Amino acid sequence: MMAEAAKPEKEARKANKRGAARLAAVQALYQMDISGAGLNEILAEFESHWLGREVEGAQYLPAEAAFFRDIVAGVVRDQRLLDPQIDEALERGWPLKRIEAVLRAALRAGVYELQNRRDVPARVVVSEYADVAAAFVERDETGMVNAVLDQLARKARPDEFA
Repeated sequence: MMAEAAKPEKEARKANKRGAARLAAVQALYQMDISGAGLNEILAEFESHWLGREVEGAQYLPAEAAFFRDIVAGVVRDQRLLDPQIDEALERGWPLKRIEAVLRAALRAGVYELQNRRDVPARVVVSEYADVAAAFVERDETGMVNAVLDQLARKARPDEFA
């Protein structure tokens, strides 16, 4: 009986660590986009100075480091494939390059996860990245992230929306 009660708490902790990893991944991708930093440099910086640490008075949650690395490295590796899909899902006249850098990072990470992390339900991915976007932008822009990821989730994983 005791083990059953502990299981949801353990899953909640894992979900929180993944949520923190998503937030950190979007921040890392944003920083790479703005500064031109390389993958190894950004991974080392985030893992040694940000994840689970206090920075400038803000406590960063412990993150699942392997999940963080997978998202950041995967987006960098697959960006040439991800960007055209996002462009197609965006409204005409608003190509990805015109979208704020932090939203580009959230969209790229979300699409990467939808296509490569089948262990996470599509609806969770969409919701999580809309939440990450909400940490940085206004509600309208969060809605755009949600709509684009939802559209791409339905293409990538139609079986989850049947």
